[in-house]
Amino acid sequence: MNTSTNLFDTLTPLLERNNILTTAAEVQGMFCGMLGGGMPLECQDWLEPLADFIHQSEMFSKEVDEAFKSLFDSTCQQLVENDFALVLCLPDDSAPINERGQALLNWVHGFMLGFGLHQDDLTGCSADVKEALEDFAEIARMDDEMSENEESEQALFEVMEYVRVTAMLCFNELGKSPEQQQSEPKTVH
Repeated sequence: MNTSTNLFDTLTPLLERNNILTTAAEVQGMFCGMLGGGMPLECQDWLEPLADFIHQSEMFSKEVDEAFKSLFDSTCQQLVENDFALVLCLPDDSAPINERGQALLNWVHGFMLGFGLHQDDLTGCSADVKEALEDFAEIARMDDEMSENEESEQALFEVMEYVRVTAMLCFNELGKSPEQQQSEPKTVH
C-alpha cells in the first residue's frame, strides 16, 4: 500500500470528524495545483487560503493542521523526485469505481482551484500545459456513473494516470524548487 492511499484513508474520516466539507483528494489536488502554478515548495502560506476555501475561513484543529502538513510535505517530496513518484491521494483500488471516480474529480477540482491561486497568466505557459488545463476542465465536468466492468476500470486508470502525469508536467514547467528560488534575481521594492 502506498503513502497517499494511507493518507486518504486516515485523512478522510479526520475531515469528517472535524466537519470539514472536502476530501483528502481535493486537498492534495489543491496542493499540487498551487505548487504546479508556481508556489515555492518552502512556502507555508497555504494554510490560510485552504481554510478560506474549505473551512469558511476558520482555523483548523491541531490534528487537521498536522495531517495537512504531512500531506503537503509528502506531496512536495513526490513532486521533486526524478522518477515520476507522485501518487494521487485517492481511495484504494478495492473501493467502488464510482467512489474512486468521484475522488478523482474532486482532486482535479482542487488542482484547478490551487493552480488559479498561483497562476493567473497563462501566456508564458507551454502549449502542453494550456492543453492539459483545458483537459482538466473537461475532466472536472464528468459526472456520469461508471459501470463496474473491466472497460470502465481501464478508462478510469488511464484518466488517473493522465491527471498524475499532467500535474507533474505543470510542476516541472511552472513549479519552483528551493534551488530555482535562490537562482532567481531578487526584486527590491
